[in-house]
Amino acid sequence: MPAYRPTITGESHMISAGHYSATHAGFRILEAGGNAIDAGVAAGIALGILQTDRVNFAGVAPIMLYLADKRQVVNIDGLGTWPKAASLEFFHKKHGGKMPPGILRTVMPAAPASWIAALERYGSMSFGEVAAEATRLARDGFAMHAFMADYIADNAESYRRWPSSMAVFMPQGRAPLVGERFVQSELAATLQYMIDEEAAHAGKGRVAGLRAARNAFYKGDIAQKIAQYHRENEGWVTAEDLAQYEVSFEDPLLTRFHGIDLYACGPWSQGPVLPQTLNLLGGFDLKAMGHNSPQYVHTIVEALKLSFADRHRYYGDPKFVKVPIDILTSQAYADERRQQIRSDTAAPGMPDAGKIAGYGHDAGLPPATPGEPDPPPDTSYVCVVDRHGNAFSATPSDGSSAMPVIPGTGLCPSSRGSQSWTDPAHPAVMAPGKRPRLTPNPALALKDGKLLMPFGSPGNDIQPQAMTQVFLNIVVFGMEPQAAVEAPRFATYSFPGSSEPHAYHPGRLNLESRFDPAVLAQLTKLGHTVAPWREFEWRAGAVCAVRVNADNGLLEGAADPRRPCYALGV
Repeated sequence: MPAYRPTITGESHMISAGHYSATHAGFRILEAGGNAIDAGVAAGIALGILQTDRVNFAGVAPIMLYLADKRQVVNIDGLGTWPKAASLEFFHKKHGGKMPPGILRTVMPAAPASWIAALERYGSMSFGEVAAEATRLARDGFAMHAFMADYIADNAESYRRWPSSMAVFMPQGRAPLVGERFVQSELAATLQYMIDEEAAHAGKGRVAGLRAARNAFYKGDIAQKIAQYHRENEGWVTAEDLAQYEVSFEDPLLTRFHGIDLYACGPWSQGPVLPQTLNLLGGFDLKAMGHNSPQYVHTIVEALKLSFADRHRYYGDPKFVKVPIDILTSQAYADERRQQIRSDTAAPGMPDAGKIAGYGHDAGLPPATPGEPDPPPDTSYVCVVDRHGNAFSATPSDGSSAMPVIPGTGLCPSSRGSQSWTDPAHPAVMAPGKRPRLTPNPALALKDGKLLMPFGSPGNDIQPQAMTQVFLNIVVFGMEPQAAVEAPRFATYSFPGSSEPHAYHPGRLNLESRFDPAVLAQLTKLGHTVAPWREFEWRAGAVCAVRVNADNGLLEGAADPRRPCYALGV
């Protein structure tokens, strides 16, 4: 398949990220001798400046790492917990079971702790070194790009709810125009405060400096400002909550597909959707169906529906919920569930989840949501491979339109509570100290025990769908990474959405307009409620990947043109 952009190749190091300047920030770290972890953190922090509509420095940052010297895959959740004072009863009594926008959605801001934990254990540089470019971009500003300008304009009324948000995102009383300089002075000061605190402890070593930077956020002035704002505005977050927060190091999930070892995030996220779907698809001759043929699209969509049904019934924070993850990701379970996929008929909505004795919750389906699916809250992504063979894969997130900027910080602490549920019968129901069921889920692939590819995507519930399609394009159809990323894409909405208000569009299937109309017609005959997207639709995800070519050892970087993603390497 031809590509509009070339696959970027290199021999030493490669990075691909959701914004070109974040890619450059990480590349500069690689060129300065930093490893994949240093560069990935630098790019991730920069994304919180360059795409602060969709990514917040005080948001979430799940990370997947491959450590070449140990041949080990490490997963950091980068996900906050509900405050101790959080109350399910409050949402039912005061808001009819809904979760309104604003600070009551706040969970602990996890990204700073996640970035610093990765640096402390596996990096080689200081926080000040990797955060320098992000700090400059916040302090001096950058040229507003169309993707962010459109988002702010589309959500202008949301920003107008809070004067502190207006001051940052609409400083002239309107959405910024493309090309205007966008400055985030308070956010720059927040980063600089952490850098200065690190520098004050640098004489005690790199790790002591990193911990001082972390303490500046979770125990210092930043934490005090967040806690004070919540105290004065009937929020739930306290200084004690922030001081006690720690990220979790999680065991990644592993499945095998066509000789590839695929590592995914656990059921504290929607990560298992990817391996579950691949396990189901492993029983079909996808190549014989033909790439993006009606039968191919139908089969993948029906497999995704089964995985999303299990997500709805079983996935939740394993520290609070019994999740039969070994069964859900087993080949035997996939063999049983695969029998539900009919080649001649689409499931009219989300099918029933699998029955596993002693597990599961009985959360019902919400009523069907009329009309076009609304663009959900979104995110970004970054992946890196360095000269040592280490890999970094991260999906930082949490936008700014549903949460006020905390005055004096430039931060919108994580609104990820919106991906909890208020239904007591749901496995992802909110509770004090519990993690929401996160949509961001970075992934890694290995072949024959060697690194093959870190990859991932933004897109809320579309993430595992886009990742599945790109993975299959490369592994089954042998496409070069850039062609695999650019190939026409589709997505089902036939399940309850992860984010409040958990919209449900039974049978809905969107396809980019590059699909032949005959494909859409045949899918309609099979029972799908088909709707077209434009040629390159940003809602279809924005996959970035770096593949290690086993034949020649070259690094191959791919970046999705649906958004301002770019790859760079040498």
